[in-house]
Amino acid sequence: MIYKNQTNNERQAILDIINSKPKTLEALALINRQSAKKYGVAVSGNSRIIECYRVETTAKRISEDKEFERLLRRRVIRTQSGIAPIAVLTKPFACPGKCAYCPTEKDVPQSYLSNEPAVMRAIRCSYNPYVQVIDRLKALVNNGHEPTKMELIVIGGTWSVLPIKYKYWYIASCFAAANNFTGKKGKDSAMIKESYSLDRLKKILKSEQKRNEKAKYQIIGLTLETRPDYISENELQEMRELGCTRVELGVQAIDDEVLKLNKRGHKVEAIVEATSLLRNYGFKITYHLMPGLPGSTIEKDFLMFKKLFSSPDFQPDQIKFYPTVVTKGSLLHKWWLAGKYVPYTDEELKKLIINCKAVVPGYVRIIRLIRDIPGESILAGNLITNLRQVLQQQGVKCSCIRCREPKSAPIDGYKFKTTTYDAAFGQEVFIEACSDNEKILYGFCRLRLMQNNVAIVRELHVYGELVTIGGEVKVQHSGLGRQLLEKAEAIAISNSKKRLSIISGVGVRAYYRKFGYRLSGTYMVKSLG
Repeated sequence: MIYKNQTNNERQAILDIINSKPKTLEALALINRQSAKKYGVAVSGNSRIIECYRVETTAKRISEDKEFERLLRRRVIRTQSGIAPIAVLTKPFACPGKCAYCPTEKDVPQSYLSNEPAVMRAIRCSYNPYVQVIDRLKALVNNGHEPTKMELIVIGGTWSVLPIKYKYWYIASCFAAANNFTGKKGKDSAMIKESYSLDRLKKILKSEQKRNEKAKYQIIGLTLETRPDYISENELQEMRELGCTRVELGVQAIDDEVLKLNKRGHKVEAIVEATSLLRNYGFKITYHLMPGLPGSTIEKDFLMFKKLFSSPDFQPDQIKFYPTVVTKGSLLHKWWLAGKYVPYTDEELKKLIINCKAVVPGYVRIIRLIRDIPGESILAGNLITNLRQVLQQQGVKCSCIRCREPKSAPIDGYKFKTTTYDAAFGQEVFIEACSDNEKILYGFCRLRLMQNNVAIVRELHVYGELVTIGGEVKVQHSGLGRQLLEKAEAIAISNSKKRLSIISGVGVRAYYRKFGYRLSGTYMVKSLG
């Protein structure tokens, strides 16, 4: 059988690779080169090998080999945290802010650049959410992943100021794409019209969410990004209707003078209020931080970082470092040209981040150390695009969640550990399943004890390489989730809580139903009486 756009020689070369059953990347590369030379063809890309392998195993001409499949996956790190992140962009809208550091480019969302990888993908898809989700799922599948559990991350600026009809159309379209994806493509005829009325879009969203509970490709988390000064009770209720479970806040700095100088448009008070509201609604909270802003110093940035975890006003769950860089189209660019702004040197920035990583609590995940801005767009500032890897190679140690993830390692004994800390007029309990030396984190639960008789699980996650629902047992599907949830329930009961709510992603509602939870509003709820 000849596959699409493939010659017989190309097929034979790939079959030689498959039949040799290489066990390492080096062995795979060697047999790939040898087969290419033998048949007079180009070296085969992983996606082509995967395509051939799937056809052959489906036809039962060869047997399945899970280790070989794992070897073929490109960018395995994408699913080693247990989920597949799918980032999509909203189309350009006017931004309410006039921040000094923010670039402005025509036909691109505020603060983004047209040559950023995520933006280039969105432009290619005409910013259509349905097409973007299908495109990302298809890319993951073609590279050997099985993204049956995904976190949808919607970026593009301040979500809260977008037209309400657009927001419901956008998220409904994302759910529809996940539901309609077949593993290779989606049904274009099923795309939702943006011209529909708001009432109709809301009904479609609920229908697509219900479908997603039993779909093959489930959205188990939904992230939206916005500004602290646009967080309100009404906004959070709407986010919950949409299925949002995590909110990324553009915090940048927790110093009023720095915020004012950079024309942020709000004070630290807005960050504190937004964080408190988000926490009480059960959202996971990510802070975007910008070390090196005008008006700050290395010492001030470090003191601000320590305050994030010494004060109950903040306590973010996750951190994204976006070191300040100078790009065209920003006020900061003019300041730099006039000599009014000097960015940190690479060594200064590395030292700052090393110091920050040394004090980060074990219940916090550092998602990013730099933003994915192409080097050619950076006029001044950090140009080390692989800063995390550089620091790891230098032996920099960190106890954050990401640095302790097991990746593809199997469970080899574990213990439970509980960390309690105050946050926003309540108490947070971080329950973790970790190795005996606490260097490997297998799973965790974020439990919030409210001041009333209610407790809320803000996050329950078992780490490890993504395992398809019903798939082989690794770190996921090992019963850790159930055990963590049982411990959360016991702690809630011991603190006289009568009810436990879970801010569940749409795609994992069925999981919580197995343990007696039922959908109430937008939360999964269980009586503890």
